[in-house]
Amino acid sequence: MQLIDGKQIAQDIRNEIARQVQGITAEGGKAPHLAAVLVGNDGGSETYVSHKVKACQEVGFQSSLFRYPDTISEAELLQVVEDINRNPDIDGLIVQLPLPRHISPDKVTEKIRPEKDVDGFHPANLGRMVKGWPCYLPATPNGIVELLKRSGIATAGKHCVVLGRSQIVGLPMSILMGRAAEPGNCTVTMCHSRTADIPAITRQADILIAAIGKPGFVRADMVKDGAVVIDVGTTRVADPAKKSGFSLKGDVLFDEVAPKCSHITPVPGGVGPMTIASLLQNTLLAARKAIYG
Repeated sequence: MQLIDGKQIAQDIRNEIARQVQGITAEGGKAPHLAAVLVGNDGGSETYVSHKVKACQEVGFQSSLFRYPDTISEAELLQVVEDINRNPDIDGLIVQLPLPRHISPDKVTEKIRPEKDVDGFHPANLGRMVKGWPCYLPATPNGIVELLKRSGIATAGKHCVVLGRSQIVGLPMSILMGRAAEPGNCTVTMCHSRTADIPAITRQADILIAAIGKPGFVRADMVKDGAVVIDVGTTRVADPAKKSGFSLKGDVLFDEVAPKCSHITPVPGGVGPMTIASLLQNTLLAARKAIYG
């Protein structure tokens, strides 16, 4: 069993980006600028945004954080997005999810201009991804593709099973793994809440990507020997032994499943750091106007 070290691979990517930013600024260019909008005081969102801001500092990006109470109206938030859209100094924009229930995430996502949508969630970017055109790929699926690529894991002709069909991970992941590219060229099966006999399907997987949001869902009897297992789950579970009072648990019961795998990602330290690295990659593309000109 080989552990896929997402922290190290993400660090390699950040180092590559930092060198490129140094080259841009050395020639008199402007450092890429990422803006994040945070609504409310969700603990997980606070953590994710702070990690993103720190990563921007590490690679030499400018970053701006716009914070608003969860009482902000949908119309007010849409205006905030439009104001950032019109700011020529800002290259990329993310609105941290989840949002309060009275605000439609779809309306907010669609309001972000495609050329600043470095999360890769706008319908224009998702459509370009399906067509195989240049676009900002959704950060987590793209991070997983990078993990597979940089770990030397062959995917062509393999059976990839994706657990979960969210628009953020599961759906785009299935498209990327099935595309005519490397990594890609898989036969893809997507499982979800209405799938009958999920274990019978996951046992067929050469590559199993778990993004279902249920801690410990994947057990040893659901994985075939030699499979590659990518755990996207990051659920906060109460843990009195931790200073924070919680620990992060993946969708895979790691200690039970790992001995059967050829490769597996840990939680934390697997997919999570790659998501932020991919966000930085997209922001660099946005600053260079590499996708939309």
